[in-house]
Amino acid sequence: MPRAGAARSLRSDRAVPARAARGDLVRLLAPVVLSALVQVPAAIWVAVRVAETPAVGALAVLLAFAGPAALLAARRWPGPTVAATAVLAMADLLLVPGPGVTAVALGVAIVLGVARGATAWALGSVAAGWVASLALGAELGLDWHPLRIAAVTAGLALCVVLGTVLGHRRSRLARLREEAERDRLAAEQAERVRIARQLHGVLAGSLARIDVESAAGLQRFADDPDEARDALASISATSRAALEEVREVLGALGGDSPLVRLDPEADLAALPALIDGFAGTGLDVELHDRLASLPSAAVQRAAYGIVQEALTNAVRHAASSAFVSLAPAGETLVLVIDDDGPGFGDAEPGAGMLGMRERTAALGGTIDFEVSPFGGARVRARLPRSA
Repeated sequence: MPRAGAARSLRSDRAVPARAARGDLVRLLAPVVLSALVQVPAAIWVAVRVAETPAVGALAVLLAFAGPAALLAARRWPGPTVAATAVLAMADLLLVPGPGVTAVALGVAIVLGVARGATAWALGSVAAGWVASLALGAELGLDWHPLRIAAVTAGLALCVVLGTVLGHRRSRLARLREEAERDRLAAEQAERVRIARQLHGVLAGSLARIDVESAAGLQRFADDPDEARDALASISATSRAALEEVREVLGALGGDSPLVRLDPEADLAALPALIDGFAGTGLDVELHDRLASLPSAAVQRAAYGIVQEALTNAVRHAASSAFVSLAPAGETLVLVIDDDGPGFGDAEPGAGMLGMRERTAALGGTIDFEVSPFGGARVRARLPRSA
């Protein structure tokens, strides 16, 4: 079964460029086919009904095929394609009797050339070809009605206008595609940052507790095997919990986790369990919850993450006790975490402090890192309750 699924995935991946290639081929051949469908039957009719000699009829058919064939180069060389079709149209106009059917390919070439940015080529080729046709037609004694001259001029100008409109549309679509690609890359980068922060939150706290508990267990192993056994059991439980949360995050990266499991961050109801986990590291944490009602879910998750980061820093900096306070202040949740460690000092902000700042800023709150009355570090966050 897995092999069949993989095969389907590979076929799907290969189908995307295949469809794109077919679309490119259709866009390349559509102008060629459409102009040929108009020009070739009209040229055959001219050869059979209007041409004075077989040579003139053959020339009409040849020019009718040459115009669409020249459009095959319109994507790579739009400017020279306009020039080539202008020459073919001028030859048809001067040498073949009839309405000048190769003008269809010329009109298509003008529209495509202007749309693809070859405006100077298009205007120069059309102007030179039309002026040359009028001059040579007068020399050859061709009597063109003024209305015909005006109609051809207006048709050429209309093709230029259509090409300009199409060019603006192409530019706008290109800008939209670029903006969509930038948005996609920004979203991917934001997701990477979120996952990195989440992994840091999972691993930093768990590894810090494991480090302290393992050191304590080694010290107690000879004197008090029961306490050492308890420390090892706590290490085992912490490791299992950390591994499960890491699997959640990595499962989200692989797309195998259900949507409801993409974010394993807890809310304020999980604070007692979090504090119990830190107790195993030797950190004595006291919780004072003065909230009569809970804030929004986003604020709860942010507050939980801030407490987790602050207590992790306390363990890392060898604090022995910490104090966590949750209190309302109007429409604001005031969260304070104190410890009796060495404090922040002049240390550069690490990923934990940056994570706390970003969580707070995302909700429109504020956070300060101060000196605690206990001599250690104080984290004071103010979060809007309804964010």
